[in-house]
Amino acid sequence: MKLLKNISILLVISFSTVVGNEWERIENLRGYWKFTIGDDIEWAKPNYNDEDWEDIRVPSTWENQGFHGYNGYAWYRKKFELNLSRINSTMYLRVGYIDDADEVYVNGKLVGKSGDFPPTFETAYNAFRVYPIPKNLLNLNGRNVIAVRVYDSQLGGGIVSGDVGLYVKYYDIQAMLSLEGEWKFRINDKKEWKDPDFNDSDWDDILVPGLWETQGYDDYNGFAWYRKTFMVPNNLTKEKLVMLLGKIDDIDEAYLNGVRIGSTGEMYDDDFYISFDQEWQEFRGYYIPGGLIKPGKNVIAVRVYDGYRDGGIYEGPIGLVNQKDYSKYWREKKKRNIWEIIFGDK
Repeated sequence: MKLLKNISILLVISFSTVVGNEWERIENLRGYWKFTIGDDIEWAKPNYNDEDWEDIRVPSTWENQGFHGYNGYAWYRKKFELNLSRINSTMYLRVGYIDDADEVYVNGKLVGKSGDFPPTFETAYNAFRVYPIPKNLLNLNGRNVIAVRVYDSQLGGGIVSGDVGLYVKYYDIQAMLSLEGEWKFRINDKKEWKDPDFNDSDWDDILVPGLWETQGYDDYNGFAWYRKTFMVPNNLTKEKLVMLLGKIDDIDEAYLNGVRIGSTGEMYDDDFYISFDQEWQEFRGYYIPGGLIKPGKNVIAVRVYDGYRDGGIYEGPIGLVNQKDYSKYWREKKKRNIWEIIFGDK
């Protein structure tokens, strides 16, 4: 029984890492931050003067650092310098575990939230915070400011544990043309939202990849659409291509220039008939018919249905990859059988 249990664990590990990735830390943000109790949205501004705030260590409960018995709102601020020439991959801010609810601002812009503040309080103390950051939001050669608004209802509070830092994520399979970053987003469901000429200028901006719950859509379950307009160079249109859409919670349909290129799960117009299981763990790679990609402007639209808890396009890579490279990648992965994983490569 013990051997079977070990084999089961290894099977789960092997299948969950078929599309592998690697985190690289760009900036270590553990250490002393500025801290104050209370609540004022002005404290999110990058130029706010926080010199008279307390110094507090992150991560750790604020009760362990002199604020014994305090429950309520508090803010953290951290200034740091970057000296980077260029970053091609999406940046992520890892903020560890926060008790209970939080909003995180980078250079004055909200990049993510978990839980909910009063009067509709909801804790997210057991959620590890990883928030994507738009490339154009960070100052790659100069000062940046992170501000974290926290609400704690009882017991320990604050940025309490876990890794805290700025990271990039590298995938085993790299997109030739990355589509990670800001997309247009709208909840609800209308079929015309797939049309390439549809005007989505009044839609919200959302970061992809990233859960929609961490970007202002708390507890939303149901239909939603993502849209992205992107430019394709002429030489890329001569390739046989695959659209990488990473992982989506729960099910989806993808349209390129108005044409359906793939789906995962059974989608119906009436959500009464929709059922789902483990589709949220499936990696999306949709083969693009020849001639569909055009030089210049193209539009990808993704219809998503989430039925429970987290939702949206939550994990990359996102973008276009050569079909030959994509097929080669999966062939190499399939060659490794489970016995090699259990007993090691020979």
